[in-house]
Amino acid sequence: MYNYIENIMDYKTYFSLRESVGWNNYSEVQAKEAIEKSIYTVAAQANGENIAMARLIGDGIYYIVADVIVKPEYQGHGIGTCMINMICSYVEERLPKDGRVSIFLVSVAGKEMFYERFGFKKIPHEFCGCGMRKVIYGKG
Repeated sequence: MYNYIENIMDYKTYFSLRESVGWNNYSEVQAKEAIEKSIYTVAAQANGENIAMARLIGDGIYYIVADVIVKPEYQGHGIGTCMINMICSYVEERLPKDGRVSIFLVSVAGKEMFYERFGFKKIPHEFCGCGMRKVIYGKG
């Protein structure tokens, strides 16, 4: 029903999908560099149209899932589930036999339960304090 495309992401897809869910966009220069530096991307298509995407960034020990977006009219159809499973499989397939990794993400408020189904835990919990974030804006 849906076609999943791995490791082929472009700025137009990135920009339009972020816009479709009301997220602020980044500059074209930043977005293109972020896409290029992603270690894994997945986009979902329906009838040749990009309807969803997700990115993975990381260094082999720590990973961050970013930009998990499904157009509103396609939410609830299992597309996000498929993309998160693909990302987790990508990481698991590259994990050394005696290794371990941590995958982080920042959920949109109210979507935490979606990620808990995959084994993600809210922070803080018994081993981790609160996640933290700092935003820096350009001058100009």
